[in-house]
Amino acid sequence: MILTAPLLLGLALPVPQPSTQDSAVLDAPAKTNLERALDTINADEIRSDLVFVASDVMGGRNSPSPQLKIAARFIRSRLMRYGFQPGAQEGSYLYEWQINQIGFNPEDAKVTIASGDETFEFSFGDDYLFPDFKSLGMRDGRGSVVFGGDMKADTLAELEVDGAWVLSTTGKGVSGKSRRALEKRGAVGVLVLPAEDASKTVKEALGARAARFSSKRLSFSPSANRAGFPMLHLTESAAKSLPLDSLEGLEAGAKVDWAVHEKCAYGDLGEITLENVAGIWPGSDPELKNEVIILSAHYDHVGERPDGTIFNGADDNGSGTCGMLAIAEALKEYGPMRRSVMLMWVSAEEKGLLGSEAWTKNPYLPGGLKPICNINIDMIGRNASDEFLITPTKKHPAYSALTQVAEANAESEGFTKIKSADAYWARSDHANFEQHMGLPVAFLFCDVHEDYHQPSDTPDKIDYDKMRRICRLVVRMLEDLQVDKPKF
Repeated sequence: MILTAPLLLGLALPVPQPSTQDSAVLDAPAKTNLERALDTINADEIRSDLVFVASDVMGGRNSPSPQLKIAARFIRSRLMRYGFQPGAQEGSYLYEWQINQIGFNPEDAKVTIASGDETFEFSFGDDYLFPDFKSLGMRDGRGSVVFGGDMKADTLAELEVDGAWVLSTTGKGVSGKSRRALEKRGAVGVLVLPAEDASKTVKEALGARAARFSSKRLSFSPSANRAGFPMLHLTESAAKSLPLDSLEGLEAGAKVDWAVHEKCAYGDLGEITLENVAGIWPGSDPELKNEVIILSAHYDHVGERPDGTIFNGADDNGSGTCGMLAIAEALKEYGPMRRSVMLMWVSAEEKGLLGSEAWTKNPYLPGGLKPICNINIDMIGRNASDEFLITPTKKHPAYSALTQVAEANAESEGFTKIKSADAYWARSDHANFEQHMGLPVAFLFCDVHEDYHQPSDTPDKIDYDKMRRICRLVVRMLEDLQVDKPKF
């Protein structure tokens, strides 16, 4: 680098004098930790996170789904950037928990029909469909075939059906009453051939309904696998491949020269692993740092329909998910509080508060931390800008001073109306922290709306300034909870 002559010679240069405005800035008192933290929470930054979390590529963040795993790793990366310590076992940010998955496996469903020397194999979806969930079960059995004639209740009552399938050539199955009667008398199921004069094909009539069978549910207790009582509707192409001429002239109750072998897998499909995301912001007080305030929000939603319609879940609960990220950044700016803070994003809330149930029944806190309370946020981005809901209120048996801390800070963030969310007590994750751990809890919520659990719950409808102020309210609550002995 070439130095200019004045610098090279070490000559003194005139020093600029500060202006009156600059002097005022220099004389201004330094911002407190709280003020710096609150200033960090920015509506545009929250929006930038939410348009990703609630985008179509995230597929509605179903529990379980690959997109939910992506969301978990997105959250984890932010915690790592802000310097949060891992909040799960073995130095991980991902708290893994196991649960049984219960549902229908179409790949393990098939039908084989033998007639004389010929065998016909049919697969679910392409060659046959079920009309309802009652047809689902865990079974692998064989049976003969009995012709059901006109399939009327009086006719069916006269048939010998023990160990047999009842064959319908009317395109229709049976009523619920007749179905129960056939099952009680030992029938295996009902095999339905399409009617020649049907206005819709079998796939047109049953395809959309059958697509819902792909949905699965989660349960901590494996369900007792039931056999079910199936009605199998063969498609037109599958039916035409069979020797239908053998059915000509048959009367009700006649035996058909067919043998049916059917397999179906609906029930316990085995154990899967899901993840909660947890990060620790350690406290600074020699004693109080062992006490931890838990902030929670669920990061899952309900996924998408079989037809590809996506439930983005921007408010439910993309708002709480991204609000927690903003709070995490505020804590980074604040620095250590006296007490430790854990941020926890839980999975499978939409399946029945399962992620928080798993953690609260088998909690993990590193370094001997002891939880003292839980603040839970869910759906914080819609409805009137000057109000939110809270539970427990004074009318609720779980009411504590934690609710009062929220009430005391509400007006500072422009919230002049606080309504009761007691009616929603059992519908979000705070309930598990109170029930299984006995913790004081506060649930901040901004109520449901016309887009609740609809594909129309999208990021463009969020009030980002309201989200910003809810997050600031939570940070104010955290500071107020740093006193030596909180009243709750």
